Amino acid sequence: MQQLVASLFLILLTSVGIHAQDTLRLSIRRADSVFLAKNYYLLAASMDIEAQRAQIIQAKIYPNPIFTADFNAYDPSNNQVFHAGKSGQKAFQLEQLIILGGKRHAEIELAKTNVGIAELEFQQLVRELKFRLHSDLYTIGQQDFLLRKYANQLNLLDTLLKSYEIQANKGNIALKEVVRLRGAYIQLNNDRAELFRSYIQTQTDLQILLQTNSIILPDSTESDLSHYLIPSSVGDIQTTAMENLPELLVIRQNKVLAEQYLNYQKRAAVPDINLFASYDQRGGAFNNQINAGIAIPLPFWNRNQGNIKTSQYRLQEAEYNLLAKENEIISRINNNYAYYVQTVSEYKKSTELYNDDFEKTVEGMTMNFQKRNVSIIEFIDFFESYNDVLAELLRIKTQLVISAEQINLLTGKDIY
Repeated sequence: MQQLVASLFLILLTSVGIHAQDTLRLSIRRADSVFLAKNYYLLAASMDIEAQRAQIIQAKIYPNPIFTADFNAYDPSNNQVFHAGKSGQKAFQLEQLIILGGKRHAEIELAKTNVGIAELEFQQLVRELKFRLHSDLYTIGQQDFLLRKYANQLNLLDTLLKSYEIQANKGNIALKEVVRLRGAYIQLNNDRAELFRSYIQTQTDLQILLQTNSIILPDSTESDLSHYLIPSSVGDIQTTAMENLPELLVIRQNKVLAEQYLNYQKRAAVPDINLFASYDQRGGAFNNQINAGIAIPLPFWNRNQGNIKTSQYRLQEAEYNLLAKENEIISRINNNYAYYVQTVSEYKKSTELYNDDFEKTVEGMTMNFQKRNVSIIEFIDFFESYNDVLAELLRIKTQLVISAEQINLLTGKDIY
């Protein structure tokens, strides 16, 4: 039996060591560094930027010349197949398309704008994922803190419950007090189970973002919350968003793209020409005839009117989308700023009310309950109220971080 206990104890120590080794503690800055280096979503998005840059190369390339060779297949006069020698017939032609109207330059500008849009979309993706990373990293820290609090309280209740069950069996206390303690234990265990489900989900999201299987916990202190309390005005935040928000800048670039596309369609109405030179052995007016020529479409009917008109409507559509997005951003900033101000107020009030007195009172209530100086009803009421306070503090702190990070996301710049 002693050997079995010793073996179990060794296994426990080993598992604790593995857990400690697999726990990854990260500061916000360190988490950002790992995220930028390993996140596959970002790596995939960066490939789109490179693909768009390749289109600039393609737009600069001039059309290939066309070489045509024409050989006699059958000569009925001499009853000869493939009569292409000195007395036969063959012809060659070399043709080159000459692009006019600045269409090639317009295509290059379109490709460059698409690169700019891809880069802005990449920046927006980075900011959205960093918002999730920062929010989840702080949330997981608060959840871990509360889970440990719940575990300590469950151990305390378990100890009290075993003691009360012994006294109830001896008839020293009423059974209803044991039942009340059991109810408190079950309720707290349910709360912990619900919180643990959220904790696992947050862990999963963080591990996906950081591409790791380690348990992730924040390397931060309570004082780190202070940088989320920097004073700022809603007007300054709106100005910053108008200048920096990638989501808005993409819409503006879409308008530029629509303008460039309209310009391209107007240039496309200018016909291109084909220059060619040819050699004809015997099929022309003279033997060994060398010709040169030019071919150009005559824009009598098709002057690209439909595409030009479509591009004009697309440009107007882009202008309306830009106005709508600007109004949307202003509205979202106003509402999120009001929410942030409310969370700052709640956080400051909570820090005034919650201090070391709470923990001292918990210890005092526990000791007095064990000494029978406090009734079971008073103890459980205080116990549940204390847990409600802890859960509320978790909500307020997490809400502060998320609301501040939301403003960072909406402005495209780290204000907090």
